[in-house]
Amino acid sequence: MTGKDLGARRSAMQLLTPVTAAAIHSQRPGRPVLSPATLNRRLLLGAAVLIGSSGSACARSRQPRDLVVYKTPTCPCCDGWIAHMRQAGFTATVNVLPDLAPLRSRHGLPDTLASCHTGLIDGYLVEGHVPAADVLRLLAQRPRAVGLAVPGMPLGSPGMETPQGRQDAYDTLLVLRSGATRVFARHNQTA
Repeated sequence: MTGKDLGARRSAMQLLTPVTAAAIHSQRPGRPVLSPATLNRRLLLGAAVLIGSSGSACARSRQPRDLVVYKTPTCPCCDGWIAHMRQAGFTATVNVLPDLAPLRSRHGLPDTLASCHTGLIDGYLVEGHVPAADVLRLLAQRPRAVGLAVPGMPLGSPGMETPQGRQDAYDTLLVLRSGATRVFARHNQTA
């Protein structure tokens, strides 16, 4: 391991310590509790891609990285989100459709959770401007769910950045098979 790789690993570990603590406290009852070391290993694989280290971490990870994205022909913010996902190590195949409602319905997403693009990855639906880190966490945890959604188009979410840097607070929702949701991650929240 080179000094640069070691430095990147240390930086990732420093960033992951609060995330690991939050993940330990947010685990659902009835699921096995993962040790901090196991959580750090899983999160480090995803973070290595996010902080720009070599593709070797992606190759070692067993998490799928093939994302199929459906968007309408006139959506520029979708392209921003696709670029965000590619920078995080995902391979994105893009399909342009005139209407995404039938696709969302077929995959069990309620209309109230719709956004401007829909992704499919390893049996999960990813609706809207969901951060790559949330998708990595979804793939690591593998909950029984339809997938993740960020309804609408919140400013500051991936693909919805503004020149002024405005960031709205928003939640990534875990969409359950019943159509119900629960908060999966909170973003841009002020204290």
